[in-house]
Formats: sequence, C-alpha cells, structure tokens
Amino acid sequence: MPLFAPRRNMLRLAVRGAAVALVGTALAVESRTAAAEQNSAAELIQQTAAQVLDLVMTKTGAAREAGILRILETYFDLNYMVRSSLGIHWNQATPEQRERFLKAAASAEAHAYARRFGQYGGQTLTVARAAPVTRGDGVSIVNSKLTQTDAEPIAIQWDVRNGGQGVRIVDVRIEGVSMVVTRRAEFNSFIQAHGGKVEPLIDELEARSKR
Repeated sequence: MPLFAPRRNMLRLAVRGAAVALVGTALAVESRTAAAEQNSAAELIQQTAAQVLDLVMTKTGAAREAGILRILETYFDLNYMVRSSLGIHWNQATPEQRERFLKAAASAEAHAYARRFGQYGGQTLTVARAAPVTRGDGVSIVNSKLTQTDAEPIAIQWDVRNGGQGVRIVDVRIEGVSMVVTRRAEFNSFIQAHGGKVEPLIDELEARSKR
C-alpha cells in the first residue's frame, strides 16, 4: 500500500465533509431566504389591505383615486402586469405607445377601483400564511378570504414575487380567476375589434380614467 494512501483518504474525507457542510449551509441560507420572502409576501398583502381600508374610510373622490394609484405603484409590479396584460401586442407598440399604455392602464384601474370601493360595507380581509414557492418563477402564493356581511366569503389569491425591486404583487386571482389573464383577454378582444391596432385601446383607457 502506498505510504500516502491514508493521508489521501483523510484528505478526501475532509474535502467531502467540507463540501457537505457547505451545501448544508447553502441549503439552510436558501431555506431561511425563502421563508423570509414568504413572510414578506404575507406582510405585503396585510399592509396593502390595511392601507386600502384606511383610504376607503377616510378619502373620497379624486383623493381616493390618487391614493389607490399610489398603492398600485408602491405594492404592485405594474410594469410586469401591464406588459403581460397586453400580451403579444406589446411588441408591436412603439416606445411612446408603451409609455402611454402603462400610464393609462394604471390610471384606469385606479379610477375603477376608487368607484368600486365606494360601495364598501364592512368587508374584512383575512390573510393566511404564504404557501411555499411551488412555481419555477419564484412566486409566493398568499391566500386570503374576503368576508362579506351579506354574501358568501370570496377566496382571493395573491401572486407575489421579488423581481429585483423588492417584493411586489404580480397578479390577483379572485375565486381562481386571474386579473392579468382577464385583462389580457379584454384588451386582445378590443384590439382585434379595432383593426389589430394598439392606439385605440390606449385612447379608450385614457378616456376611462376620466369618466
């Protein structure tokens, strides 16, 4: 047997042990990071809901609409959501049209939700803990339930992701129906009905935000 064989075996064991320890540490760090992001996702939804409720209870009209827009810009990944909702038509839009579309879509949503929240009647949102990340795009799923005084509870699922700008909401599913997918179908139908052009849709969204 070679003289240095035991030392080589010991070296291999040491290296192997170090590698196992390193992998174990990496997995522990990754696990803590994932858990932290899940907690952040749940906290994001709770914070968003609290701010919306405060806004609905204290503001009306233009002040409420401006507040809703600030919440959308702060807690939602609007660039991702709006681009996804435009789908394949995003590529045909000019830079100027894209900029107008992003602004018009956000303003139209804020205007619509400000009016809907005017019908607030004591609903409460209960947020569950974020589920483990199960999708390959790093999305944490936060489940919640909207309890109403005169109707059945509504299940709301929030898709939350850290896309480099902090944890942001990237989609909302009400009773399993995606907000982004719904908007994409609506926008695509409108574009197809107007000669396949994006400009009429932008004009419509700009008009909606002022109605």
